[in-house]
Amino acid sequence: MTNYKFLDAPYHVSDEHKEAYRRDGCILVKNILRQSEVEQFRMYIERAVEKHFEERKKLQKEEVVDDYNAYFTQVTNLWEKDEMVKKFVFAKRFAKIAADLMGVTGVRLYHDQALFKEPGGLPTPWHQDQYYWPLDTNNTITMWMPLVDVSKEMGALKFALNSQKDGPVGDIAISSESNEFYENHIKEKCYDVVDNELKAGDATFHGGWTIHAASANNSNNRREVMTIIYYADGARVVEPTNKQRRVDMETFHPGLKPGEVAASSLNPLLFSV
Repeated sequence: MTNYKFLDAPYHVSDEHKEAYRRDGCILVKNILRQSEVEQFRMYIERAVEKHFEERKKLQKEEVVDDYNAYFTQVTNLWEKDEMVKKFVFAKRFAKIAADLMGVTGVRLYHDQALFKEPGGLPTPWHQDQYYWPLDTNNTITMWMPLVDVSKEMGALKFALNSQKDGPVGDIAISSESNEFYENHIKEKCYDVVDNELKAGDATFHGGWTIHAASANNSNNRREVMTIIYYADGARVVEPTNKQRRVDMETFHPGLKPGEVAASSLNPLLFSV
């Protein structure tokens, strides 16, 4: 029987890690998992993504709020679809890193996302994630972990350093319009932009208001990434201020109303001291 204890083994987050994250709004954390450990879960994640799209093909009609197909293939909450993916998403190792970087005592799951960008996939526009999230806290963070080595030409994330301190900049969803809007904002603020090459098992972490984007996939290989979004335990749902936040409230906080603690059955506590 395979032992997956490495998913719960602690990873030392140094003071330098914490300082860099809180200063820049993002950080690259290396060697969270060995490549061999990532490979154990890659096939399960790939299989769950393929199964999702096979099921979609059988549906004659599906409501689509945002169409990201030109940018990447996106599947959300894979943890509900596959028990092995659930082990990966619920890893205390990842959740504790998120809590340590934010400086909180516990984190809950917002949702996971598999983000696969095929060769030729277009650039992902500049945007802020928390535009979509109806939460009353700025302690939100996304782990972006590649399942394969990701070079810059494959579409790695790029970040506008320190941009999280501006909070919500524009009331605009991810789109060509958001790309132009945030690109102008980055130039006006003279933010430095950084991107990274990652090995499978490395991960970037970025805050909900950190402005970020991804390049096109100009390689011959598919960029395969698993993301997990966390927020501080105790956060509450707020009144949605746009259509996307209302959809997120109904989808990821089912049954909850504004003012209530964001702790639905889809938001398990993944780490607490």
